[in-house]
Amino acid sequence: MSAAVTPPLSSGLLTDVGRQRDVNQDAALALDLPGGGLFAVADGMGGHAAGELAANLALDTLGQRYLGGRGQPPERLAEAVQAANLAVLRHAVGEYVGMGTTLLAVLVDRGAAIVAHVGDSRAYLLRGGELHRLTDDHSWVAEQLRLGHLTEEEARDHQWRSVVNNALGGEERVRLELFGLPLRAGDRLLLCSDGLSGVLTDAELLDLLARPLASDGTARLLVDAANDAGGPDNITAVVVDVQRPGRLPRYTLPERQGDGPTYVDVLLSARRGSSPLTYLLLTVAYFTLLGVMLIPERRLLIGLVGALLLGGVMTLQRVMRARQGQPFSRPAALTRALNPALSRPTRFRREG
Repeated sequence: MSAAVTPPLSSGLLTDVGRQRDVNQDAALALDLPGGGLFAVADGMGGHAAGELAANLALDTLGQRYLGGRGQPPERLAEAVQAANLAVLRHAVGEYVGMGTTLLAVLVDRGAAIVAHVGDSRAYLLRGGELHRLTDDHSWVAEQLRLGHLTEEEARDHQWRSVVNNALGGEERVRLELFGLPLRAGDRLLLCSDGLSGVLTDAELLDLLARPLASDGTARLLVDAANDAGGPDNITAVVVDVQRPGRLPRYTLPERQGDGPTYVDVLLSARRGSSPLTYLLLTVAYFTLLGVMLIPERRLLIGLVGALLLGGVMTLQRVMRARQGQPFSRPAALTRALNPALSRPTRFRREG
């Protein structure tokens, strides 16, 4: 009898209406994939029916578009977020005018996680007994906090804490943050709406996440804690435990940028064929073939030199990719100002 194989991941999710709302405008997604999974949280806004529709429409579109997409996973994820944005925007007519939703998606692909972030839903990483916040809020209050105009205490209770300045459904081109990080065995990821992160402090989240419970039990524990603290908003928690991560993917993980959310077309253009090493590889290959055709009597020498150069560039690519496996360092959450040029007057406000 063979021993049971430990699955690479386990996950649990729970969404709850809270203690002070009548309708749950949050939605959550956990989609199993070969070598990982796609996990997401959406927090709708724009009225009861509109917010609920926006959140569920966004996650349905995200999952369907990712599964039907082509190309490398980071690009597929960004394209799926854009598809979700258009789906929400095109349904925002009539009684649904003004609806929108946050969207936080984490794609686990073997030994890496790719984060796509729009709005103020949050992602956290518990690693080695320390809690790392992975995302910065795209909100007016968070921006004032980063600029030093508000303190942490003032921000937590501010009357405009529900106003976000970036969400799906605001304009035709979504602005998002997209970045990746290597995973380790024992990592625990949390995706949550502000109904959880806005009620529990980071210290309280750390205490609850560090308890030796399964992922679904931890999700229940988090939601119960938020309700015990008053449950002023809808509450959603998705907990992902990394038990047996695979190798890092062969593609380059997207790097976290320091200037806030970027338009999706700009981001994709930067990802596709814009790597200097990619250009160098193509250049070496081109001139090698050209030399072989123009100087056939030296084709062996030219081919050998070209092969050595190509091997050197490919080795450099592998070295740069391996550096992504260095120990994780906490991003500067709540310390970087959003680029003012990317801020738009569009504002979304939840009820309450």
